[in-house]
Order: sequence, then C-alpha cells, then structure tokens
Amino acid sequence: MPDRQALCGILFVLHTGIQWEYLPQELGFGSGMTCWRRLAAWNEAGVWDQLPVVLLKDLCGRRTSWTGRGR
Repeated sequence: MPDRQALCGILFVLHTGIQWEYLPQELGFGSGMTCWRRLAAWNEAGVWDQLPVVLLKDLCGRRTSWTGRGR
C-alpha cells in the first residue's frame, strides 16, 4: 500500500476516533491493521520527530511568499 493511502487511513482513524478494525476499506485506505502497522513502523523509525524538520527545510528552500504564490 502506498504511504499516502496509509497516512490518509491513519488520519481518518485519529480524526473520527473509530477503532482500527472498523476502518472502511471502501474508502481506499486498506485495512485498519495495515494502517496501524504502518503507524507503528513510522513511530519506531522516528518519522514523526523528523517531520517538522523536513517540512521546514522544504519550505525554507522554496522561493514563495506566505500567500503561496511564487515570486
């Protein structure tokens, strides 16, 4: 399963508060267990700790204004 789909499934569960096992597969996020395993793997790998640093580096490297339009 692509990371983006797993992330969307994780965010859906966290936002709605449903149990992992009740994640609707019709939404295209895969199974709740798959998303839960991906979340656990990302936690163990330190992805969430690195995310703000990576995002800030990316934003600082772009030549855009705060309105989102390029210069």
